[in-house]
Amino acid sequence: MTGLWLREDEALAHIAGVCFKTGPPRRTGVELEWLVRDQLDPLAPVPVERLRAALAQLGPTGELPNGGRITLEPGGQVELSSRPATSPVGCLRETAADLADLRAALGLAGLVLEGRGLEPYRSPERVLDLPRYRAMEAYFDAAGHWGRMMMRATASVQVNVDAGEDTGPWTGAAAVNGHGTTGYRFRWTLVHRLGPVLVAAFANSPLWQGIPSGWRSTRQAVWAHMDPGRTRPPEADPDPRAAWARYALDARLLCLRRPEPAPWTAPPDTPLRSWLRDAASERRPTLDDAEYHLTTLFPPVRPRGWLELRMIDAQCGDTWMVPTLLVTALLDDPVAARAAYRATEALTGGAELPPWPVWLDAARHGPSDPVLGAAARACFDAASDALARSGVPEPMRRAVADFARRYPQRGRCPADDQLDALGLGLGPRLPEGASR
Repeated sequence: MTGLWLREDEALAHIAGVCFKTGPPRRTGVELEWLVRDQLDPLAPVPVERLRAALAQLGPTGELPNGGRITLEPGGQVELSSRPATSPVGCLRETAADLADLRAALGLAGLVLEGRGLEPYRSPERVLDLPRYRAMEAYFDAAGHWGRMMMRATASVQVNVDAGEDTGPWTGAAAVNGHGTTGYRFRWTLVHRLGPVLVAAFANSPLWQGIPSGWRSTRQAVWAHMDPGRTRPPEADPDPRAAWARYALDARLLCLRRPEPAPWTAPPDTPLRSWLRDAASERRPTLDDAEYHLTTLFPPVRPRGWLELRMIDAQCGDTWMVPTLLVTALLDDPVAARAAYRATEALTGGAELPPWPVWLDAARHGPSDPVLGAAARACFDAASDALARSGVPEPMRRAVADFARRYPQRGRCPADDQLDALGLGLGPRLPEGASR
């Protein structure tokens, strides 16, 4: 590095290196976001003071006995982040134990967790008044209300897995045909091919303000309508490190940290690359600025040394275990990985990765789309076989099989249950201000 200032070539090299840490894939983590309800009045807003008081019963640090950590999202959603575990089963067991503690603490305060990808009835207020969130709202408000919906009203299941080994230049077909499936290039390709399948199979947000939105996953539709330079996948490239570094530098600054009380509002329409080149800016960017910028990028798969899969709607009850088991089985078992790669071939149009319209079809139709439905069924079948081979406990295997029978095998997803419960069909309405 040159002094405290960061050059463009230094930024590219650093981002490419730090975001794909390679080695044998072993670890699994999850981050579970939940909406919070009053037990007696589920439609009433929950004051943040009441929520903080309930969470304080878990201890002053936010860390739970099995290593999970509790944080709050801008709209009062609660997030439980597991610590990395050396096996998917260990991750699920530790997270389930911490989740039981969280539910118990909230229950004493008359509160319950609800697993939906989007707050279906209210437009929540922002309850966290931090410089980052004020700057984010200012940035996203310029393009409509999508950013506020994302920050205040969405919830997800995020599965975290190791990037994989540096096994050479082989990506999709070459890895499937004999070069192995543990390499980070192949795993990067496979998680993007699985992305629309996961959106479709676990879509769980069909309502907005009490009305069908026209999407099985309105949460994914919200992301689709936001800033595409930070919410869509990077371009396909045999070298994912280079593609991600370019993506990061081309994304516009979302906020610029300054000493209080100065606002963190970023200069308009300024990619990180432009800031690195602009010697006349208010200050020159540093390595810390570049790393902070990475935390403001929200594609469906985000590399942070490991791979964050961010496309899955929050799930009801303990169904969050199913996408975690599905993802890890399809990535870590070589037979299942090859099967999943072939099962998603029809989604790519002959390319390596699915085009963006396939992600939108997944969000709109779920597994009722025949091509997505077929891919989802094949992936669940491959995962079920892999889970049996790996000795995953029978109750966990049964949870995956039950989900498959209830949803993808019938061309359905959890969103359809919500619509059925209201006696509603999936209407044509989008959130106000949207375009098809």
